[in-house]
Amino acid sequence: MSMTIAILGATGMLGQPIASELIRAGFPVRIIVRDVEKARQLFPQADIVSGDLRNVDSLIYALKEIDVVYLNLSIKQTEKQTDFHAEQAGLINLIQAAQAAGVRRIGYLSSIAMRYQGMNSFNWWVFSIKNEAVRLIKNAGIPYSIFYPSCFMESLNGTQRLGPFVLLVGRSPVKPWYIAAHDYGKQVAQAFQIAGEGLNEEYIIQGPESVTQHEAAERFVGAYQKEKLSVVTTPSFLMKLGRPFSPQADYGWHITEALNNYPEKFEAGQTWAELGKPETTLEQFAASL
Repeated sequence: MSMTIAILGATGMLGQPIASELIRAGFPVRIIVRDVEKARQLFPQADIVSGDLRNVDSLIYALKEIDVVYLNLSIKQTEKQTDFHAEQAGLINLIQAAQAAGVRRIGYLSSIAMRYQGMNSFNWWVFSIKNEAVRLIKNAGIPYSIFYPSCFMESLNGTQRLGPFVLLVGRSPVKPWYIAAHDYGKQVAQAFQIAGEGLNEEYIIQGPESVTQHEAAERFVGAYQKEKLSVVTTPSFLMKLGRPFSPQADYGWHITEALNNYPEKFEAGQTWAELGKPETTLEQFAASL
């Protein structure tokens, strides 16, 4: 397979399984990171190159002879609105470098929940950045593949996990379509394999079934085998009280407000037809850890 793919964000919670699936699919993969040694330990079979989203020249060098660059960027819970953001200034630098290096496609991990921006008077600077990132990519003059995922199962064992507890904020009747990151990685690999030269693609990414966040957490906890876990629910107003004092509390309240209220519906039929249907259940995911 001659198409060479560069990945930014490959060492994170979602980046690792996606990079692994692209490697498994047979793509020559280049990992662009600041911490080269850490990446070498995670991906000994990949080409590891130093690059920094704050430095356009380093990105141009890292993207030499690359066909596709896949972006697994995020805004950390500790970031403030005035900070440098990978999905904002970093993305602008990346697009400039991709144009200079002759990259032929940009792949980008976005979000379904960011659509909640503007609903019920909801306005969050993080979602403004994420919506602007999509606009920047669409206007870059480079063909793109943008993926809009529902909730990842990994969040139950990652951002929502605190020791033996899986933390939930409030209760919601909304039923996201939870997906395992490695299933999504297979879809990304397939998307790049079938992408038509010069064509733009957008995909809704949803897992095999819809469940409430509490149902998902209880099923995950019930199937997790390494230790005994419990689901803990905290009222949303407690997190709201901490917003002025903690960026993490502010982030947590906003993302919970969006996830608890965005009226997600099934939209992945075309994605499944083109990229394959995700098969991993919550129980299978928990048991695999």
